[in-house]
Amino acid sequence: MSAAGRVVLVTGGASGIGRALAEAFTALGDRVAVADVDAAAAHRTAGECGGTAVTLDVTDPRSVTAGLDLVAERLGPVDVLVNNAGVVAGSGLLVELPLEVFDTVVAVNLRGTFTVTQAVAARMVADARAGSIVNISSIGARQPTAGLGHYEATKAAVDALTRTAALELAPHGIRVNGVAPGPVHTPMTAGLMEDPAAREAWEARIPLGRIATTGDIAPLVTFLASAQAGHVTGAVVQVDGGQLLV
Repeated sequence: MSAAGRVVLVTGGASGIGRALAEAFTALGDRVAVADVDAAAAHRTAGECGGTAVTLDVTDPRSVTAGLDLVAERLGPVDVLVNNAGVVAGSGLLVELPLEVFDTVVAVNLRGTFTVTQAVAARMVADARAGSIVNISSIGARQPTAGLGHYEATKAAVDALTRTAALELAPHGIRVNGVAPGPVHTPMTAGLMEDPAAREAWEARIPLGRIATTGDIAPLVTFLASAQAGHVTGAVVQVDGGQLLV
């Protein structure tokens, strides 16, 4: 790791949780690659938080390779990967959900997480460099909500991938953990949050009584990526205000 700080790659870094993570790692003195399929948004966020914009489509291995090459050229090899890119793409009961919605969510949330993890980890192993990977999951992997089965299935798979990657990469000094938020107020959930009835229904499920902010998620991610969590790997930690308790 350079004295200038770690190189941190955040996928889906242009908005929501990803943006909060880019800001948090930058505040720690790290060099952050804000990777997003939305090039304009990535450049805007990177400019505002002091990061480096990278246009990257997690569903396209060629885009991932090109993005990692760009990060290596501008910042250096990746020390910390945060797999944050994710979509819901729609909602619907399993018997009604359009197959294209299911395919989109699987492509981004599961295949995308796998593709970026594989590419980054392979470079770490080849360079004999230790590192950290943090996957953004969801408590939906463990607590079902009608109409979100497609999304929750991908997050359960991400949890399984997290544990397997932790096991396989441990001999190389690469730690892999997950963070599983409950509902978070982001641009993706803004419509729901702005509906008083819907928001009240969600908050009624949360013992602490409120929807999380992106600032509630970032500290755990930065901790898991840090040397302070040097003996933590294969963990998936919820940040849900106690929702899994009820």
